[in-house]
Amino acid sequence: MSVRRAGVFGGSFDPPHRAHLALARSALEHLALDEVRWLPAGLQWQKTRRPSPAHDRRAMVALAIEGEPRFVLDDRELARSGPSYTVDTLRELHAGPPADWFLLLGQDQYANLHTWHEWPALLQLATLAVASRDGVVPAPAAPLAAVPHRMVVLPMPRMDVSATAVRRRAAAGADVGDMVPAAVARYIDRHRLYRGPPGS
Repeated sequence: MSVRRAGVFGGSFDPPHRAHLALARSALEHLALDEVRWLPAGLQWQKTRRPSPAHDRRAMVALAIEGEPRFVLDDRELARSGPSYTVDTLRELHAGPPADWFLLLGQDQYANLHTWHEWPALLQLATLAVASRDGVVPAPAAPLAAVPHRMVVLPMPRMDVSATAVRRRAAAGADVGDMVPAAVARYIDRHRLYRGPPGS
């Protein structure tokens, strides 16, 4: 019996947008994954901006991934007390049914991975699957380059969309339907998310 192949895709998802979906779909296609687990982060120790409430981010991820059976919402980090450390999540996943785990990352996350909590241990728990925009091969920082690790490149189309840009536009009361899935855009509008100062 073959071992299940699964992706781990974490982030604040505040909100989940089209680039997030593009990366997850690229992972499904190019890594032949059985599933991608979307893990909205709880308390992100490296970020200073206060995220939207956990229930809103969870609801938006659920809406964003609806209709793709291989996308799974995993809210364990939202339920965990204290900071959200990816290495803890991977350890918990390894304690479950056997699987070949791939950690989905953007280029910026890969470049900064050496600043993550217990990052050398993390390298033993998953293959890094890193988005490559415009055919540029992702480059690790020197500390990470010095440590053997498994890395595969995920091709990604250039997409000029970010959660910060979505929040900024929503704060101005403008439509964000071209940046996030339609159901997420409706949720943002209905719950008047991000209607504080730009960038809040």
